[in-house]
Amino acid sequence: MAENESENPKKPISVYDILAILIEQLSAVAWQKLGLQHDPVTGTLSTDLVEAKVAIDVTANLVQQLESQLDEEDKRRVQSLVRDLRINYVQKSQGTSS
Repeated sequence: MAENESENPKKPISVYDILAILIEQLSAVAWQKLGLQHDPVTGTLSTDLVEAKVAIDVTANLVQQLESQLDEEDKRRVQSLVRDLRINYVQKSQGTSS
């Protein structure tokens, strides 16, 4: 085991790694609050647009902080994520379904 550790030395987690994790988690919460994914605790679909907006806004802010560290493909992926969340929020706010 010691040989494996020397071949793959551990490095400290960066703030950018944390941002990526937070973006993933907050976007999942946003989808749940939009009523588009089941709540993992209750197993139900419910909509809370106030909380969805907070989750989407914070996700967008985290993406802005992380973008400078991403390659073009990952940058497009996270920008698309925020765009899709915002589009679905507007549709839900207006009472239209996708």
